[in-house]
Amino acid sequence: MDVVITYVNGLDPVWRAEYGKYVGESLLEKRYRDWGTLKYLLRGIQSCIPFVRNVFLVVSSDSQVPEWADRGNLHIVIHRDIIPERFLPVFSSPAIEVFLHRIPGLDEEFLYFNDDMFPLMPCDSADFFRDGRGVIGMTRHLLAGNLFKRHCKVASDMARKALGMPKSPFFLRPQHICSPMSRSLSEEAYKSLENEILSTVTRLRSPENMNQYYYLDYMFLSGRLIPERVSNKHISLGVWSGARTADYILNPKSKFACVNDVEMPSDTYLEKRGAIIKAFETRFPDKSRFER
Repeated sequence: MDVVITYVNGLDPVWRAEYGKYVGESLLEKRYRDWGTLKYLLRGIQSCIPFVRNVFLVVSSDSQVPEWADRGNLHIVIHRDIIPERFLPVFSSPAIEVFLHRIPGLDEEFLYFNDDMFPLMPCDSADFFRDGRGVIGMTRHLLAGNLFKRHCKVASDMARKALGMPKSPFFLRPQHICSPMSRSLSEEAYKSLENEILSTVTRLRSPENMNQYYYLDYMFLSGRLIPERVSNKHISLGVWSGARTADYILNPKSKFACVNDVEMPSDTYLEKRGAIIKAFETRFPDKSRFER
């Protein structure tokens, strides 16, 4: 299987200039700032998921690629390689996620990571795929009380429509962990509602967007996904201190941790960032094949 990671470095001056040109508003720092942890996500993949074949890093432009990246092993995908020109530039992850299955050379089975999801303990391929079916936890919800849940509802409603199923007052929400995706099923789901899917794509996040959960919902509703939770710990940096987060990285009790950024003062950010980087460097001290 392959891995796909979407990544934004909000410190990149080229990216910031483009954002300012097209958006004309201040940056939402918690969404775009770089914690410097991408290399440890890659080290975690090599250490804990060694059976991964290729890793694709999806970025807006060449200026987003870290200088330490070994481009011979870390495959760089620029937005224009997979996203139609009329939607570029784009600053919304739901819009980018719609097109991930179009990455050239992508394996039939792939894992999609946000860059805040980290493998911490050894995994088996059966944690993610069994007999051609993805494995991930699935829950049902009634109220879409925020923008993220609204995106989940749009995705769930669209998946039901693609499969000719009646509407439901409930919507599906896959577990917030790396997503086990099927390239061919994603293409099948995309083609079934292509025009409607494209109508959800916007430069910035908006209520009409859907996220990549559309593809997982499509797999689940068509009986091609196993609804079983993957071992994961969600860590909100609005609640967890830097020391507590560092301790969990060093002494994990789950195979994955999602370290979720929140708004915080710059001195708090720097303190927590320092503790987390130090812990990751201790946990994964050796360079991965994705680093020069």
